[in-house]
Amino acid sequence: MKNLPFLLLILLCISSCQTKEPKLFLDGLDAYPSLKKVLQDSSKYQVQILYTQIDRNEHVNPMMTTFQFNLDDERYFYPASTVKLPIAILALEWLKEQNIEGLTLETSMLTDSVRPSQFPALVDSTAESGLPSIGHYIKKILLVSDNDAFNRLYELLGQDYINQKLKEKGLSHSLINHRLSMPMSPEENRQFNPIRFVDKSGRIIHELPARSTEIIYSNAEQPKIGKAYFSGDSLVNEPLDFTFKNKFSISDLDGVVKRIVFPQAFLGDERFNINEEHRNFILKYMSMLPGESDYPSYPQSEYTDSYSKFYKFGTTKGPVPAQFRIFNKTGWAYGHLIDGSYFVDFDNGVEFFVTAVIYTNENETLNDDTYETEEIGLPFFAELGEYLYQMELKRKKQIPADLKGIKFDY
Repeated sequence: MKNLPFLLLILLCISSCQTKEPKLFLDGLDAYPSLKKVLQDSSKYQVQILYTQIDRNEHVNPMMTTFQFNLDDERYFYPASTVKLPIAILALEWLKEQNIEGLTLETSMLTDSVRPSQFPALVDSTAESGLPSIGHYIKKILLVSDNDAFNRLYELLGQDYINQKLKEKGLSHSLINHRLSMPMSPEENRQFNPIRFVDKSGRIIHELPARSTEIIYSNAEQPKIGKAYFSGDSLVNEPLDFTFKNKFSISDLDGVVKRIVFPQAFLGDERFNINEEHRNFILKYMSMLPGESDYPSYPQSEYTDSYSKFYKFGTTKGPVPAQFRIFNKTGWAYGHLIDGSYFVDFDNGVEFFVTAVIYTNENETLNDDTYETEEIGLPFFAELGEYLYQMELKRKKQIPADLKGIKFDY
């Protein structure tokens, strides 16, 4: 797609239910300076956007029409914490498949270590019971994007299970092959800790030995980013190699969010195989604000309402009004900011999906902690969310949205 005139954003419909010609979609961007700046120089910021309008048929089932800007699933970006969302859901799928009496979301999950690079996890002071569990790890992932919680579920599932499941569900532009914030070699990331599930009396309900994978999961395109990077205190004057880093396209992130919100819109094999109770558990904690949680508990001085709600509220430090709920997962690392969201305004019956990525790294140096997150990244997301929200407020719908099924007690 060519660069666009500064007041225009052309988005192409990729709806599963209908096909449209290219359509003039956004104008009047003077009120949104950061959004305008990024769209004017979309190549520099490597921005990709997916936006989905939702209409309802006579049965109140969703009819989705998706528009794209600069979408390129072959162009690599580092997905950061967005990979935690499918891992959280797949942990529930794994749990259902075990079909073991007494093995639940709340069952204590004790992780051991058998290699120097591994670390045990036998307690969790943030849990009411003082012990880790699949459910508590998922809460920490969805509330504040906890890295250790992700690593524990990654160790539970292993690379083979994760990547085969994603492929089976049609999420074909994804690869998850490493822990987060742990400097491990690709070989060490193919090793998975032994795990025990125990009941309240300490009896072992289920046990997994140390495991490994023989398959080497890597990005075939051998992507490299930037012009230089820091390795410790040393500057390396060459691009950083992401061959053995995670991959998760915005199409796949968007697809995961849609599969958990509207599973009925997908074929059986493409859905996550979880029960309705577990689906509601994911949705509740995707949309819960950190300050609304007791276990784990997070201080609002550090975890504001907008901590991981980029759209519309990304630059706001105050409370998010109660009429809004955003079911989402964000990520930010190496200059990339990503957010995949289902945005809801209960008072006005507004609902839409939006997923986007932006790269803000003016000096093209990685690991120097010099990124334009506050100056460019978050304002872009806040203005994109506000723009789409205002447009949705004005959009006429023949059948109102049915949002009762996603109202939760927090």
